[in-house]
Amino acid sequence: MITPQITTITKESIREAQNSYGKKSRYFTLWYKTYRELKKDIKRVLEECYENEVSVCRSRRGEWGEWFEIWGLNSQRKPFIKKQGWQ
Repeated sequence: MITPQITTITKESIREAQNSYGKKSRYFTLWYKTYRELKKDIKRVLEECYENEVSVCRSRRGEWGEWFEIWGLNSQRKPFIKKQGWQ
């Protein structure tokens, strides 16, 4: 089973990558125990991210493979899924 995770770029992760002279990635990954926990935290992460969108990778019950979702904030500052599918 794939643990739900969010991958994003933050201003802090860009700064750390620049200070490490290319030894660190500018992408930042957060892991969650459940998809429900991830969804509770997604708005906070979207507000902190640099590009106003995050990538979510997870498994789905009864299915093989990895499911991806690209999340963003709409005009009312609510999270929504921009794109989704199988990786």
